[in-house]
Amino acid sequence: MTEETRILGIETSCDETAASVVENGRTILSSEVASQAATHAKYGGVFPEVASRLHIEKIHSIVADALSHAYLGLESIDAIAVTRGPGLAGSLVVGMNMAKGLAIGSGLPLLGINHLEAHLYSIWLVEDEPEPEFPILSLIVSGGHSELILMQDHLTYQRLGGTLDDAPGEAFDKVARLLGLAYPGGPAIQEAAENGDPTSFAFPRAWLDGTWDFSFSGLKTAVLREVRKTQPELEAGVETPRPGLPISDLSASFQAAVVDVLVGKTLAAAKEFKARQILVSGGVSANHALRQAFQSQSPIPVRTPPLHLCTDNAAMIAGVGHWRFLAGQRDALDIDVFPTWPITDV
Repeated sequence: MTEETRILGIETSCDETAASVVENGRTILSSEVASQAATHAKYGGVFPEVASRLHIEKIHSIVADALSHAYLGLESIDAIAVTRGPGLAGSLVVGMNMAKGLAIGSGLPLLGINHLEAHLYSIWLVEDEPEPEFPILSLIVSGGHSELILMQDHLTYQRLGGTLDDAPGEAFDKVARLLGLAYPGGPAIQEAAENGDPTSFAFPRAWLDGTWDFSFSGLKTAVLREVRKTQPELEAGVETPRPGLPISDLSASFQAAVVDVLVGKTLAAAKEFKARQILVSGGVSANHALRQAFQSQSPIPVRTPPLHLCTDNAAMIAGVGHWRFLAGQRDALDIDVFPTWPITDV
């Protein structure tokens, strides 16, 4: 079997409707993303039913644009890769049904892809850099996940640990709401933190010694306690300006606590398992403070994808689809979605 492939990827796991064509697992021929962030901002988070409906409205045009901008028709595609999970059930179904319809109509193979696995392979899509070297210690950090994964080879994973409660992105969103900042919380807190002192508040770091797991719920509660010292009548979830609060210092101190734990535990795991490189991916990997901390503290190379590949996109779905296709994966047309799907079960 030749290693030359062209994979059409479809991604609808949460609030981005995306499609992409990737060649040979490395070259992005097209990548289309329709974000719903502005719509969900008024809810302070993703509204699942609204997300599903917006996917339905966008999916056909997004897929058509991906093929058109790659200057290809389905006859030039080798397989259709689609996010099977994890994610919002209603959102996943929209992408899956689109992929199934295309597979039935064209006779192309269908590949159900794990969204977390795809984040790992976003690094392979950076063409002007060499492919990562195994063994790799990978940190996936996003709105719903924090995972430490050891990769000994392609498609070979050992999950070392992950979030026990709030994932980093989720914690950023919740703290942003406490501070009256905009959704999504990650960029809002990062911007506010630029003018803040990260040592202003001694927020806790949950190291969970003896494990590779993460916990950020206690940190979120610590921020809430500080906010209520000056605003005891604060209503949970109300997004309004907070006069009198040291927003910048609170943001900087909170961000520093998250970064310290993510970097500290990842570097310790990389040393323990003798990794040659560290890969950091997922939406939170776009955070500047996190990137700077890894680059300044790591004794081994740290790779992060460009910003447009940090958040959800279909290029990473098509990218991992290349490796799954070469490994012989071919899924039945009656497969269902997996709202929860550990990476070790792929």
